[in-house]
Amino acid sequence: MNMNKRLVAALVGAVAAPLIVVAGPAAIASAHGYVNSPASRQAQCAAGTVSCGDIKYEPQSVEGPKGLRSCNGGVARFAELNDNSKGWRAAPVGKSVTFNWTFTARHRTTNYEYYVGNTKVGDFSGNNQVPPATVKHTVNLGNRSGHVTVLAIWNIADTSNAFYSCIDLQVG
Repeated sequence: MNMNKRLVAALVGAVAAPLIVVAGPAAIASAHGYVNSPASRQAQCAAGTVSCGDIKYEPQSVEGPKGLRSCNGGVARFAELNDNSKGWRAAPVGKSVTFNWTFTARHRTTNYEYYVGNTKVGDFSGNNQVPPATVKHTVNLGNRSGHVTVLAIWNIADTSNAFYSCIDLQVG
């Protein structure tokens, strides 16, 4: 009888293992995206413009809980994105700038927010829709001039998370 139980257990395991492998990645897949133009800090890391750690391999992965105001989205291994002294290249722009998002995986979207410091300078609805592979928003920076860091946030509709990108600009 013990042999029969072992045989049944082995058969169940042999049938279940492939199903778990196939279903597993679909269950844990998540949205990913970042601002690639003007080059965000993680885009600069990926391009080798600035020397960085792990973020250079996955610029689309700065994901954290909604409501944060940090370049690294609260992800400790991407803390260097918060380092203002790292030599980030500031893109020259006028009073308005168009931000281009690139998505490597997409989720329904609540909205996109843009901040300079604690001031919201842009908010665009995602209409609870899955975005196309790229999305553009034009944001008016007002009377700001000189070096400005914009925090761009992609708020996901069907999770409690958001994606974060900081973009350094030289407003002229």
